[in-house]
Amino acid sequence: MFVKVCGLSTPESVREAVKAGADAVGFVLTASPRVVSPSQVSALLADVPEGVLAIGVFRHEPVADAIAIARAAGLEWVQLHTDLTLQDVTTVHNAGMKLIRAVTMAATAEAFADWGEEILLIDAAVPGSGEAWDYASMVDVTALQDRKWLLAGGLDPDTVAHATAASGAWGVDVSSGVEVSRGVKDLEKIRAFVKAAKG
Repeated sequence: MFVKVCGLSTPESVREAVKAGADAVGFVLTASPRVVSPSQVSALLADVPEGVLAIGVFRHEPVADAIAIARAAGLEWVQLHTDLTLQDVTTVHNAGMKLIRAVTMAATAEAFADWGEEILLIDAAVPGSGEAWDYASMVDVTALQDRKWLLAGGLDPDTVAHATAASGAWGVDVSSGVEVSRGVKDLEKIRAFVKAAKG
């Protein structure tokens, strides 16, 4: 099970996620209680070893802006929460970057199709809300079979194992589910989440 811990903003939280066995760490570079600056991300990358993906997360920024900000932060991956086109995916790849394309569980069938992104992320109807949803509804989405896709929204150490079993997800993405308060990570919850997700 691929595990991404998102919204990290301190060296301690990055180190804990890596130590716990996270496969990816996410840095929010858009308006959010979890926002960090490109220079902060550059410093935090010192605690991200080879083999762990470091991903810049954006919402509603133009694709060119997201690419420029991610590049300034020293990142090679972007996670985009916005209405993208196939051309946008090509633009990301032409910039030498890799893409997690985020959609909501209420998206159209076309949005779930393979657009050439490296990973698809499926979030709650209101992204970032931390609300649980009907994870099992993804089982019958044929476009997701044999794909790299992440389940997000409402996951925490107590729910992640059930959610992944119900949905058939390839991986999971967590942020609010490992926080002690909005934007503040709980190191014990990070450890517990990764352990529960990976079984």
